Amino acid sequence: MLDFAITCLLGLEKLVGDEVKKLGLNDVRVENGRVLCRGNEADVARLNLNLRCGARVLLVLSRFRATDFETLFQETKAVAWEDWIGRDDKFPVTGYSINSTLHSVPACQSIVNKAAAERLGAHYGLTTLPETGKRRQIRFSIMKDEVMLALDTSGEGLYKRGYRAVGVAAPLRETLAAAMVLLTRYRGQDPFCDPFCGSGTIAIEAALIAKNRAPGLNRSFDAQSWDCLDRRIWLDAAEEAMDREFHGSYEIWGGDVDPAAIEIARHNAALAEVDDTVSFEVADATRFHWGGLYGRVVTNPPYGERLMDQKEAEALYRAFGRAMDKLPDTWRIAVLSSHTEFERCFGRPADKKRKLYNGMLKCDLFLYEKKK
Repeated sequence: MLDFAITCLLGLEKLVGDEVKKLGLNDVRVENGRVLCRGNEADVARLNLNLRCGARVLLVLSRFRATDFETLFQETKAVAWEDWIGRDDKFPVTGYSINSTLHSVPACQSIVNKAAAERLGAHYGLTTLPETGKRRQIRFSIMKDEVMLALDTSGEGLYKRGYRAVGVAAPLRETLAAAMVLLTRYRGQDPFCDPFCGSGTIAIEAALIAKNRAPGLNRSFDAQSWDCLDRRIWLDAAEEAMDREFHGSYEIWGGDVDPAAIEIARHNAALAEVDDTVSFEVADATRFHWGGLYGRVVTNPPYGERLMDQKEAEALYRAFGRAMDKLPDTWRIAVLSSHTEFERCFGRPADKKRKLYNGMLKCDLFLYEKKK
């Protein structure tokens, strides 16, 4: 059995844990900023292809406690790096340290690199490793003196689905967009609308969820080049994912006042292969209306941080709130914002709030549930 750590944005841990459980992995444990689990080689591919809210899939090779550099060096050297890193492979080291005795990240990077190099050099009979081959990214974390050493199987973060070739200012990460959709319990039955769609990320993620399409099907991952893994696992995982797709009819819409953003959104939807499922049009969110009795609005309006100032954002929230008041009480609304006065400007308090992070920006997802 192999040990995995799936990193994620703070606030998304439970969602990622639920995803991992649905994939059938064992010993799923949720921690701050990551989910731990156990699986087999095939799960390297299954996790990378299927996770919507996780940031990276790390293969955990060792966990130990270290309060001095000698322990860090010896425990790192004890790892069987040669099982995963070839004679010519590059093995850059990156990581972080939080609330730990070994607080200097550059010093820890240097020691982990030196210990791994010494182990690999002894195994391959080399005094100097060439490091001219494929990349094997070593990642370490030290939290309260507890060290985790791992190899990054993903490469680029899982939020890079491969469909956002171009974007707009202040883009929303795909993993966060998927989380927003999942937190409204959307599964494709009701109309789904994003009146501030920008480059279309939320609506595209909703379409992928409605179709049950694996978000990683259109990209590659670092572990695909690992000689120590059977390449068949990636084909099997992709085949399994495609067999689970739904082929129904869905009503998913995105609108934005910027015509250029709408063109980008349409292009991104085509790259994601959901352009037959989601539609985009130039529209003013403050005049939003929809004819159906049931539906969901999930959106990420400007916060007054990057795209407009605080007063402009507050005026926009007031106008948008008035538009939302015209919807039937059976609609669900979810709005992501970092603005501390959002509820006052919107015109009513949220039924629920969920703390999330948009990059380093602390936000709330304001959830307005349908009335019973």
